[in-house]
Amino acid sequence: MTKVKDHATAAAQFIKNEERTNWHDETLWFVRHKRDLAAHGVPEWETLREWASQIKNHTLSKIDDYLLQFEKNAAKNGITVHWAKDAKEHNQIVLGIMQKHRVKNVVKSKSMLTEECHLNGYLSEYGINVVDTDLGERIVQLRKEPPSHIVLPAIHLKKQDVSETFHEHLGTEKGNNDPQYLTESARQSLRNNFIEADLAITGVNFAVAETGGFVVCTNEGNADMGAHTAKVHIACMGFEKIIPKAEHLGVFLRLLTRSATGQPITTYSSHFLKPREGQEMHVVVVDNGRSRQLGRQDFRNSLKCIRCAACFNTCPVYRRSGGHSYHTAVAGPIGSILNPNLDMKANADLPFASTLCGSCSNVCPVKIDIHDQLWKWRQVIVKEGYVAPAKSLAMKGAAWLFAHPSIYRSVGKIGRTVLKNASFVVNNKLNPWYKQREMPEAPEKSFRDWYKENKDKK
Repeated sequence: MTKVKDHATAAAQFIKNEERTNWHDETLWFVRHKRDLAAHGVPEWETLREWASQIKNHTLSKIDDYLLQFEKNAAKNGITVHWAKDAKEHNQIVLGIMQKHRVKNVVKSKSMLTEECHLNGYLSEYGINVVDTDLGERIVQLRKEPPSHIVLPAIHLKKQDVSETFHEHLGTEKGNNDPQYLTESARQSLRNNFIEADLAITGVNFAVAETGGFVVCTNEGNADMGAHTAKVHIACMGFEKIIPKAEHLGVFLRLLTRSATGQPITTYSSHFLKPREGQEMHVVVVDNGRSRQLGRQDFRNSLKCIRCAACFNTCPVYRRSGGHSYHTAVAGPIGSILNPNLDMKANADLPFASTLCGSCSNVCPVKIDIHDQLWKWRQVIVKEGYVAPAKSLAMKGAAWLFAHPSIYRSVGKIGRTVLKNASFVVNNKLNPWYKQREMPEAPEKSFRDWYKENKDKK
């Protein structure tokens, strides 16, 4: 798969297949609809959202204290806690643990942090075989693609695509598109990987400072299979996953899966407190730019995110452009406010991949003001000079035009005349706005002219 470092270009490639684009849009809206039904079934839903938001606000304001408390309590439980300042250090820590135990085969449950750190590719350079065991992650791994969604990694693929992939890599029956058959084939294939693995990697949904334990949420039980069979368990987490007390889990677990898939609860909410006898357990706590984001007053509460992807499923841009168009591990609206912090120049296009409709903020279970942050990131990016010269020049021209009302009115009259009598002047490939749309039908008169004529009428 060719990686395109530009959202607009990659989105244009995705929407060339109109049938698939419509299917992708409708499928994600179906998930959004399930979320609404689940939320409306909980009378105290808005109260839970407010509680979750306030818990996260409090935690971020004292995050150093809670992280140290977590480390202390985890150590009492026999868990070794490591600290990584960036992706490189995270990968080196994980590799060091593996080399100590001479690990060659690893099973990994879904972890967006390890995707963010590009761990799989790093370990493969040292001859370590990493098998993703989440079904969606396994599908895209076999296809050598990144996940396109943080909860539904293979949502861009149809069952026919999965059938072809499994036939090529797992030897399944050619042309058999039955989801049950395909799922069972993956299950049987992965079973050997679980048995043969020397080490298991999981993500962390919530780490509890009070207990030193952590929670991993899955629907397939793959995190449990890996962690309970391997002799070494490494859990990788961004430091924002910390919450103060175990009693707060009742708030977040009720919000997480309803927001993500419309389920009342995940099939498995697995609590890890200490290693079993004879096992080693490690937690790698990663910064990788998060402390910088914490220090940005306008953007710090993006760290409240619990990775439910509700904003993906509701976003009209994401639904019709696909996750790969965001060219980052975390796509969608939340990725568009997190990734400029990691690399502003490389991800300067992402805050502009939005209509600023606010639907993302409306569905966010922890009340992140995503659409407002998208708008604010645009201001920062323009100020830093990371926009295309043509766009910058166009905006300066528009600002000048709006600052001169008489010229603006004249241009408006000319524009209406052109749209009415010579629409081909703007409805052509030279006009970027013409892509996938036609310019609107011109009104007979401007609102200003209409208002002048009608302001005295009763």
